[in-house]
Amino acid sequence: MTIRTERVSIPLASGGTMGAYLARPEGEEPLPAVIVYMEIFGVNGHIRDVTERVAGEGYVAIAPDYFHRTGPGIQLAYDDAGMAEGMKHLGQLAADQMIDDANDTLRFLRARSDVRGDKIGAMGFCIGGHMTYLTACETDIVAAASFYGGGIAGPQGPGGAASTVSRTPQIGGRLLCLFGEEDAMIPQDQVAEIQAALDAQGGPHGVVVYPGANHGFFCDQRATYHEGAAIDAWDRVKALFAGELGR
Repeated sequence: MTIRTERVSIPLASGGTMGAYLARPEGEEPLPAVIVYMEIFGVNGHIRDVTERVAGEGYVAIAPDYFHRTGPGIQLAYDDAGMAEGMKHLGQLAADQMIDDANDTLRFLRARSDVRGDKIGAMGFCIGGHMTYLTACETDIVAAASFYGGGIAGPQGPGGAASTVSRTPQIGGRLLCLFGEEDAMIPQDQVAEIQAALDAQGGPHGVVVYPGANHGFFCDQRATYHEGAAIDAWDRVKALFAGELGR
């Protein structure tokens, strides 16, 4: 399958634009869409690769740069310097602005003639996994896959907002959460709190914890890459989107 890629600018309701990387199969037919939320390292090579992999499954895939307020266009390496720089931008995120960015991305997708506006999902990694959970709670996406989303079960959400896990009753679509058992950034008691919230919400959700896997297990550019967990997680995500988005 031939994949077409491009850099696009998403108009913001508050003014200005947010950069993004878009990939889709060659052609113009309307397709379901998937938002791919980046880690703290920006829309770097790994995130672009994932975006293209999603497009290869038959979706319009878009990775928005939600660091556009503090570090537009950054692409960081998976090293100490990249981690330190990324954490600076993470610390400046606010939940209301993240929700705005999600809604602006959805509005952009639905304005495109090659997108089926009723069939949109999201996936993301680390803070992008948190962003995915938040998007599932605060928008009408129909499917979401959150990879090792940190801080979801924290006492507060980004910028001191209400905790993201407390928003769980608002989820209208299907949510899959994927964690590594060895992830010190997301203790198992937080995973249990997320599981309990999803159970209480009562939707067709799922939580998977991979034994021996650490934070970042899906990224083959990180030392914590776990091939078995990554393969299984990708299969689960493909099944989720095929079932809910119709591809």
